[in-house]
Amino acid sequence: MFTGTYTAIVTPFKNGKIDETALERLIKSQIKGGVDGIVPVGTTGESPTLNYEEHIHVVSLSVKIAAGRIKVLAGTGSNSTREAIQLTQAAERAGADGSLQVAPYYNKPTQDGLFQHFHAIARATKLPIVLYSIPGRCGVEIAVDTVNRLAHDSVNIIGIKEAGGNPERVTQLRRVMGDDFEILSGDDSLTLPFMAVGANGVISVASNIIPREVSHMVKAFATGKPAMALKLHEKYSMLFRDLFIETNPQPIKAAMAMMGMITEEYRLPLVHMSMKNRHTLKATLKACGLVK
Repeated sequence: MFTGTYTAIVTPFKNGKIDETALERLIKSQIKGGVDGIVPVGTTGESPTLNYEEHIHVVSLSVKIAAGRIKVLAGTGSNSTREAIQLTQAAERAGADGSLQVAPYYNKPTQDGLFQHFHAIARATKLPIVLYSIPGRCGVEIAVDTVNRLAHDSVNIIGIKEAGGNPERVTQLRRVMGDDFEILSGDDSLTLPFMAVGANGVISVASNIIPREVSHMVKAFATGKPAMALKLHEKYSMLFRDLFIETNPQPIKAAMAMMGMITEEYRLPLVHMSMKNRHTLKATLKACGLVK
């Protein structure tokens, strides 16, 4: 259902507001680049600084622009279960194909608290749900046993975005969950290692700027062409690294601005990159042939 390459798209801003024209260009470039879908209003989409109306507006615009040509997996998670339900139901009404549900952040629930949180969301929607485990940001990991319990409890919990940086987690998940449960890498640099031990693809930051290349890499590995996939991985490995040289999405937005794709604008507390890191990123973009 959600396999292959999904782009965690940025939310372009201009003069403090959502830049709808840039968003449309971005989504159309993703369609042209051959990705399988997009993830609007996730971490890369600066969801913490969008209000409720803006959040749903971005999802609705994404669905409208995608027009069924690629899937829209809407980021609708929250550390408030009630808010996550409201966002998910609104995304469902807007026509999203699924929901990405990040683990509740800051309040650090127990594993039973995580179960009850995702269980309540799953009961409140018909959308397929992809869990999102990213302990580095949330302070809590969705345990393999909890994932298994959730999948058996709720038929619409169908996959997980795994962003803990550990291929062994993918091995454990695949062994416990079986072949039908979908596992997506949450780190561009780990896409191939994760796929080698059972992942089905990636939710990518880099594909904001190289959608075709990331898509080709994932498809090559999935269709039994690991050497071709490895060649692409090696070509863009420095880019995968340097897009996280500072807090995401600061580097990807800076890169997109350098490439003339968007206005480089953030909402506090996110800020422009340091000049040192900006020079490093630009040199990498040059080395990859993305800017002159």
